[in-house]
Amino acid sequence: MAVPKKRTSKSKRNMRKATWKRKARVQAEKALSLGKSVLTGRSASFVYPTDDEEGDEE
Repeated sequence: MAVPKKRTSKSKRNMRKATWKRKARVQAEKALSLGKSVLTGRSASFVYPTDDEEGDEE
């Protein structure tokens, strides 16, 4: 079974955790921003079907 050879210092562990949490926070901010822009109708780069388009297909 694979086992680490030496103990990882607290500072290295904390840096890794901080990086992981920062990435998650950035992704959450992007998702929230995209959601807000979709709701306001100002999103130009995000394409999604609307109810109006479904009526045109019939």
